[in-house]
Amino acid sequence: MKPTRNKHVYLVDFACYKPHNPACMCTKEHFLKLIKSTGKFRDESLDFIRKILERSGIGEKTYIPECIMKFPKYISLDQAKGETESVMIGAIDELLLKTKVKKEEIGIIVTNCSLFNNIPSLSSMIINHYKLSHNVLTYNLSGMGCSAGLISVDLAQQLLQVRPNSYALVFSTENLSSKVYFGNNRSMLVSNCLFRVGGAAILLSNRSSDSHRSKYYLKHIVRTHNGSQDQYYNSILEKEDEDGVSTGIALSKNIMNSAGKTLKANISTLGKDVLPLIEQLKFLANLVARNFLKTRVIEAYTPNFMLAFEHICIHTGGKAVQEEMQKVLKLSDWHMEPSRMTLYRYGNTSSSSVWYELAYCEAKGRVKKGHRIWQIAFGSGFKCNSAVWCALQTIHPFKEKNPWIDEIHEFPVNVPN
Repeated sequence: MKPTRNKHVYLVDFACYKPHNPACMCTKEHFLKLIKSTGKFRDESLDFIRKILERSGIGEKTYIPECIMKFPKYISLDQAKGETESVMIGAIDELLLKTKVKKEEIGIIVTNCSLFNNIPSLSSMIINHYKLSHNVLTYNLSGMGCSAGLISVDLAQQLLQVRPNSYALVFSTENLSSKVYFGNNRSMLVSNCLFRVGGAAILLSNRSSDSHRSKYYLKHIVRTHNGSQDQYYNSILEKEDEDGVSTGIALSKNIMNSAGKTLKANISTLGKDVLPLIEQLKFLANLVARNFLKTRVIEAYTPNFMLAFEHICIHTGGKAVQEEMQKVLKLSDWHMEPSRMTLYRYGNTSSSSVWYELAYCEAKGRVKKGHRIWQIAFGSGFKCNSAVWCALQTIHPFKEKNPWIDEIHEFPVNVPN
């Protein structure tokens, strides 16, 4: 079925998971005590982890799974499954409550989780738990890294183009229990330090009747994949360490370079659709000058994306990633605030982090009707994906239920260097 024209895809609402069990909240000092108690890390590795935590931009109230808080020598499949089920059910239950959509109305389910590939899949877990119809279209994405949440949105919106009168449920999460690294390879220890529990459920619709109650509609999705080149492909790899002791996620020394170049390719495509004409002309003139006046050194022109968007949600990959993004895109501290505060309060929640950031903007009362929101995320492959939303209504914080509402008065905070 090929539609004659693209249908509007509405974001009815979304929900981010916030653990209710205070036992899952973990300070950096307690995290260090936990990993030291395993006896599997050398002293130099413990010193390295301490330095990473101190410079990470992560605060003292992030969440880790209950089974990791106990740090047994072996984490079972049931414990890993239990972590994902808690996040999944918590986020989806809240989403259904907020939207008042009956579970039987959902016609499409797209889930993504890079590290935990349960059989049956996560989408099947949702079907089973909520006892959904046999004709629901289900898809499960894995191994696609922190940008997979926006890939899931893209897949869902494409399905909505050919399946009229439908709701699509997107669920994005990551599983920490199944991939704790117990070795001493520094490139693999970083993920232990940064990643934390989190997940988001998003309800999309192509029903015109939902336009009046939806929060946003999708304007653009741009996906960039540089995996054809080894430098990019090897930036983030799951592999065994050199001792053959443990499997982990290795981050290469070239990862920032890969991220920067992939970002430039992504925004070069996105800029044609979102930048004001004057900014596009400046960029074009600069490009022509650099190509034809090679005897002179001309600095590349970076368009002012603050003219194209009111709010920017940058994946919480880490403090270094945030600083590089601010430098490359020449963003203000105000535009970086949602990303920095999300990293500080919730850590790197992988593919769901851009939704915690949007929830932060809503809780602050910043989102007004007509505002444009740019979500941008990076992932293994190497990938950079962007989604642009337009607000259909002014979001009133006192009407919202999201993970920031009860404590938003405490933010922003000064994050130590």
